[in-house]
Amino acid sequence: MRTRKRADQSKGSELTRLSVNINKLATLRNARGGNNPDVLRWAVDIQRFGAQGITVHPRPDERHIRRADALELRALVTTEYNIEGYPSDDFIALVLACRPDQVTLVPDPPGVLTSNAGWDARGQKALLREVIARFKAEGIRTSIFMETDLELIAHAAETGADRIELYTEPYAAQYAHDRSAAAAPFAEAALRAKEFGLAVNAGHDLSLGNLAWFVQQVPAVQEVSIGHALICDALTFGMENTVQLYLRELR
Repeated sequence: MRTRKRADQSKGSELTRLSVNINKLATLRNARGGNNPDVLRWAVDIQRFGAQGITVHPRPDERHIRRADALELRALVTTEYNIEGYPSDDFIALVLACRPDQVTLVPDPPGVLTSNAGWDARGQKALLREVIARFKAEGIRTSIFMETDLELIAHAAETGADRIELYTEPYAAQYAHDRSAAAAPFAEAALRAKEFGLAVNAGHDLSLGNLAWFVQQVPAVQEVSIGHALICDALTFGMENTVQLYLRELR
């Protein structure tokens, strides 16, 4: 029985990894100035608690993660380092300086509060192809933020991306009303991505309440990126316990 349990845990870990977005910790630090909480130390601790990756989303106004944070984290992230952002010239330069394991391209304009839509991979295909080619030439895995539109996922495959990250806010919004209906378009989108050779990540508004059902229903999700809900839960349960709770949901 113990052998079987280890095998099940290993399978869960391989299929869906937890990357913790630490933007909210930086938001809290920046609210008062100084270095409390210490974002870099927390990144190290979150990995020690079991998270398999660290995600940051630096924005031009540095309202949470700063360029200096992103650069310093490169030496501290020993799991998987994922940098999200809109492919402006400044962002591209930052990614090439940091050389993360993965870059996730999002279509956010500079002033947006949070990511709220996926790419129009048909209309923006030329831009995405150019940027992705630059990152892949440096050995950086590329992922693009997408909704569940099957036609656009087919276009995403033509950008040269390695993965897509499914934008899961619509799933989270519908989950309490009909969780099967909420997951269905994401399962279909994941299968379509697989047909085109794209691996699948997911993120946005995933939480302890809806995460397990999502990974049960949506096939072969490689990674979930979770920030806001996880950091909020850590206020109640403590960070180490919270990371373990999310890992348990994934398994």
